[in-house]
Amino acid sequence: MTVEVELARVSRRLVRETSARLEAEAIAERGLRDLYQRQQEIVLLEAIAVAANEAQTIDSAINLAIQQICLYTKWPVGHGFYVKGGDVKRRSLRSMEFWHCSEPSRVAEFRQATMDTEFSWGYGLPGLVWSTASATWISDIAQVDNFPRRKQALRANLLAAFAFPVMVDTEVVAVLEFFASETLAPDSTLLRTMGQIGTQLGRVVERQRAKDRLVHDALHDPLTLLPNRTLFFDRLKNLLNRVKRQPSYRFAVLFLDLDRFKNINDSLGHMAGDQLLIEVARRLVHCLRDTDLVGRVTLDESGSDGQHVVARLGGDEFCVIAENIHEVIDPIRIAERIQCALAKPFLLGEQQVYATASIGITLSSNGYHVVEDMLRDSDIAMYRAKALGRACWAVFDQTMHEQAVHALQLDGELRKALDNQEFFLCYQPIVSLPNGKICGFEALIRWRHPTRGLISPAEFISLAEEIGFIRPIGRWVLEVACKQAKHWQDTFPLEPPLTMSVNLSAAELTKSNLLNEVARVVQDSGIRHGSLKLELTESVIMKDAEQTCQLLLGLKDLGIQLSLDDFGTGYSSLNYLRRFPMDALKIDRSFVRDMDSDPEKREIAQIIVMLARAMGLKVIAEGAETLAEVEHLNRMGCDYAQGYYFFRPLESQMAEQALYTQYGR
Repeated sequence: MTVEVELARVSRRLVRETSARLEAEAIAERGLRDLYQRQQEIVLLEAIAVAANEAQTIDSAINLAIQQICLYTKWPVGHGFYVKGGDVKRRSLRSMEFWHCSEPSRVAEFRQATMDTEFSWGYGLPGLVWSTASATWISDIAQVDNFPRRKQALRANLLAAFAFPVMVDTEVVAVLEFFASETLAPDSTLLRTMGQIGTQLGRVVERQRAKDRLVHDALHDPLTLLPNRTLFFDRLKNLLNRVKRQPSYRFAVLFLDLDRFKNINDSLGHMAGDQLLIEVARRLVHCLRDTDLVGRVTLDESGSDGQHVVARLGGDEFCVIAENIHEVIDPIRIAERIQCALAKPFLLGEQQVYATASIGITLSSNGYHVVEDMLRDSDIAMYRAKALGRACWAVFDQTMHEQAVHALQLDGELRKALDNQEFFLCYQPIVSLPNGKICGFEALIRWRHPTRGLISPAEFISLAEEIGFIRPIGRWVLEVACKQAKHWQDTFPLEPPLTMSVNLSAAELTKSNLLNEVARVVQDSGIRHGSLKLELTESVIMKDAEQTCQLLLGLKDLGIQLSLDDFGTGYSSLNYLRRFPMDALKIDRSFVRDMDSDPEKREIAQIIVMLARAMGLKVIAEGAETLAEVEHLNRMGCDYAQGYYFFRPLESQMAEQALYTQYGR
């Protein structure tokens, strides 16, 4: 028994020692494996740290990180996204151009799906990491609903994934994602390591941002924050080089100098002067904002971002580079916009001051090769503007831009013509064809320019419409014409009374207070009820037929007669025409001229007369210049006519004399 007991004891001891040895070996093996993994992690972190420190760009650092992580994990696919957009609500994830793909052809469809998908906040794996600002592991892609690329991933045999954010403080600036070819349980150690890598890459982004701020400060004026002379010259040099490569490309330089700025510094102090410069810069930015990008630093390979830029060169001097100039008038219009922006008073402390600028303009089409030459000529043009009286612009070598300059000068002069009482009305008599007597007039505006003499309405009416000045002109015409009609009605008390026809433009028709304005003029002038006629063209009334119809009914309620002018040249349908409360149709002069020798014109005029009769409307023919034309109109049954055969447009004294001739005193 003693031997058996001893053998059992020895056997148990042997089992315990064997078990302990195996456990020790397992622990040692796990330790070695953990140590190896930790060494690999350290190697990975060191490699990425070195890359992060040596990287010249954020792209290169992140690209190397993706390659190293795929090498470490032996996962076949790695990729990333940048968070793009300034406004939080408009931000999105933009796919990076670089990938790690061990078998590119196998994952081509998945890559394309990734590029085509817009990952927003919380959408898909990248969006989820972006929204949570933490790493995410997907053990089995097939079981995840919030994975828009699931079909393409499974077809590429991508079964598991993890992604982590690149962080700058608490901000997610990028998301990196990786894919495996087998389902895998989450690896907390790997995710922790990826978190460290995300922090390292975040420092690269932060360092790049700091570098960008330094570059920005070196290239921008510290007072106004606009680009400074260095950046301006660099941009101008790049654009001149582009013109050499692409001769058809055109741009312009506008040189601005504030008028009498020294007076501000001398009277209010330099702090007030600085405040004025800041406000001028703000207004320049604002007035160019709709179509121009102000102060961009980033240039493409051509040295241009395709937009305009404004810079402060120093003191009270500013410059604008206007790119993609198609017509000579483009930079002139920019100068006009700047002048308008500076026209309002500036509030410096409690002092209200006015500041203007003289602007010189020069074009790249003058054949410049040196930056200084182009700036010199724009400076010369600026001083020419000062010599012209300040607060204006001048184009270098103005003979090349005579037509554009004339148009812009006419613009400014037109705005002043009303206040300067340069407009006057002529009145073309409208004659009753049955008896040949004057029964009314059409008021026609004329412009007596102080230096250019008479300017045709064809030259300035379209400009007035373009610049929004037609409304005050139209109001003035209506007031003067109605007062003149009242005078003639009192002097020649006829029955029915003499009428006055006034043209109504599209801009006037859209005025919200048109009915009130017409009612006021009619009441103030005392013109006889029903004797004011407003003339509208087909194109005007058809712009918004429903609203126009209601407005015309309102005018009819005021006792206003309505005439459809230039009938036959527009595009109105007869269905709409029947709905409009018209009183008369005016046959366009193109159908009256030479109708005695053109059967087709006679036929068209006859149809218009017949149409008017069917609708119960009167007919007025424009442009009657010969006896033959008048006789044809009379035979057709046309009611009224106007034209050179009877009278040219007459000034008020001559028109009144014509009335005296027909009706006596």
